Amino acid sequence: MLRWSLGFLVLALISAILGFGGIAGAAAGIAKILFFVFIVLVLLSFVLPVIKKPNA
Repeated sequence: MLRWSLGFLVLALISAILGFGGIAGAAAGIAKILFFVFIVLVLLSFVLPVIKKPNA
């Protein structure tokens, strides 16, 4: 998912350089959303094993 986020970020930068403001804004917004989803999933993957730790 981080790869998708970086891909949309690159698309946004290239679009901004070429002057396509609407496409650049949309791609930047998608990249931002995907990045935050990635961060939430990473945090969950670290926290859930600690919470579900069996009582041994």
